Amino acid sequence: KGLIEDKFSDVVKEKFKEFGADVFEPVLVGDDNAETTKQILKHIEMGADIVVCTGGMSVDPDDKTPLAIKNTGADIISYGSPVLPGAMFLLSYYGKIPVCGLPGCVMYAKRTIFDLILPYLMADIPVNLDTLAGLGEGGLCLNCETCTYPNCGFGKGH
Repeated sequence: KGLIEDKFSDVVKEKFKEFGADVFEPVLVGDDNAETTKQILKHIEMGADIVVCTGGMSVDPDDKTPLAIKNTGADIISYGSPVLPGAMFLLSYYGKIPVCGLPGCVMYAKRTIFDLILPYLMADIPVNLDTLAGLGEGGLCLNCETCTYPNCGFGKGH
């Protein structure tokens, strides 16, 4: 609704552009889980290979994004990950289409769970609970002054 400035979209676009991907224009829906569900399904119909939702992913019981993703009928793989930053990451699949709920850390941290999962998604490699659990070893980004990712221990336990 324009009450909070969108700082997520540009960050997410850049992460996809690292893989040379085309990205649909972001859609801002506010805290309306029905509209979020509708937009997820609409973008899948439009041919999205991956759907990413931002905002509303903390532990508050009134957060709308997890409910919106669930209401699409997607199979929730996990709502939570053993990675910091990124503990409140949600991964689901609507058929073969990944639908992700990104935690707020993706907006401000240089590397997060999304950076560890995105290569799998871009390569069309299904991510399951075992894959996510394996990220727990090396799952703490040390936020080094000079980031050398992916040439570091972050997420290398898998």
